Amino acid sequence: MSRGRRYNKEKKLNLKKVFAVLIAIIVIIMVAIGIRKLLSQDKTEKITNESYYSAYENNKYGIINSKGETIIEPAYAELIIVPNQNKDVFLCTYDVNYESNTYKTKALNRKNEEIFTNYDNVEPLENHNKNNVIKYNSSTLKVQKDGKYGLINIEGKEILPCEYDKIYEINDLENSIVVEKEGKVGLVDNNGKIVIDIKYKQIKKLTDDYKNGYIVVDENEKYGTVDCANNIVLENKYDEIKPVYDNGLYVVKATEGYNIVDKKGNIITKKEYQNIVKIQNNKIVVQENKKYGVISNTGEQIIPCNYEEIDFAFTDSYIVKKEGKYGIVNSKNEFILEAKYQFIQYIKEADFVEASEDGINSNIINNKFETNLTGIVSEINTEKGYLKLRINDEYKYYNFKFEEKDVKDILTNNELFLSKKDGKYGFINKQGEVIVDYIYDDATEQNSLGYAAINKDGKWGSIDKTGNIIANVENDLSQNPIIDFIGTWHLMKDANINCYTR
Repeated sequence: MSRGRRYNKEKKLNLKKVFAVLIAIIVIIMVAIGIRKLLSQDKTEKITNESYYSAYENNKYGIINSKGETIIEPAYAELIIVPNQNKDVFLCTYDVNYESNTYKTKALNRKNEEIFTNYDNVEPLENHNKNNVIKYNSSTLKVQKDGKYGLINIEGKEILPCEYDKIYEINDLENSIVVEKEGKVGLVDNNGKIVIDIKYKQIKKLTDDYKNGYIVVDENEKYGTVDCANNIVLENKYDEIKPVYDNGLYVVKATEGYNIVDKKGNIITKKEYQNIVKIQNNKIVVQENKKYGVISNTGEQIIPCNYEEIDFAFTDSYIVKKEGKYGIVNSKNEFILEAKYQFIQYIKEADFVEASEDGINSNIINNKFETNLTGIVSEINTEKGYLKLRINDEYKYYNFKFEEKDVKDILTNNELFLSKKDGKYGFINKQGEVIVDYIYDDATEQNSLGYAAINKDGKWGSIDKTGNIIANVENDLSQNPIIDFIGTWHLMKDANINCYTR
């Protein structure tokens, strides 16, 4: 048979077919791996997108998630700290003895399992801002073992061994962790990398940006500065260096007052001043005879020291306080805005001024000193570039060009939007259809978790993103500075601790 004779011949590989088969197999494997990764990513995203919050109920603390579901039953006497809302790492304090000032700590995950158990204690790194509001380091935790401290990241990986006597953050400064050993201090970043050698008595903030460096004090109480690459900029030879800096200029203590020096230590000012409080764009706010003025970086007087306060505003203009009221003068010391306001603040990122005569209603003034908007400022969001004003009892949104914007163009992730009709509040969807009738006395926009607060007869409740009532309108929150809900839970009166109750 011809077929039999064919197979009796010497076997030969059909290379085209072999390559085709191999390619098909590789494609199948790649598709399978891709699907697996996709499923894995979906699972990770679901976990990552879930956020966690401290909760308080029946005089005990626990944890809820972004759906208002209880993750850790409220069973602890002390607040459970959530350093990173997107990670299921919860720090608990227990066995507190207030007389001896002793306590124990541990870390739990969402399954209420203890984690990071190879350490005696796991604690957050606290940071207080200028308003004394606590913020926790979201990437780094302090751990203790055998009486010494170290650092781990939020995943539990050790980034600094437990060999230090103390570890703490510099207040109101990111990525700046002080480590102390044998009476000397140094500095590490959030990854545990040494930034400043452990050889100083004290390390202080220079500015709000750690990239500008730090003030360091040696054992002789002499001040100097070090940059964020551990390089000495100013030697430790000054009696004081103030936390005032800009463009390579520093404020140092002189014989009886203060001078400005550059990075090489050269004195810039022509004389000593009673105080030097701000530097910006080579302009310097100085104090003489308890009054403030402005000089240049060459020491020339720009604004005489005649004012109770001075701050920077637009280019070559200054916010001044005179006889208890605020106004704005130019570089010739001429008033551009009359000193008649209770407060004035310059929003640098948006390049406009908010000025209020009565402390309630504000004028929004552009860099040509024209009043563009007037109303009660509810929000100035420099990240997203908009401001929210209450005008004639209605909330309106504007971009930083002072163009009115539809709320749907601002809050692009929202499903519902606050609307007002005949003095009552309701909610509409993106198509403008009424989802919640106009029956409420007050309400808030939908928050990032999909909940909005509703008020009737002085009581508060909540709805979800579909408009369904989640928390009945029965909560008296008249003492709460911020109204916010997660499901049936509302933010506690002390909003600084970011804890919800019901």
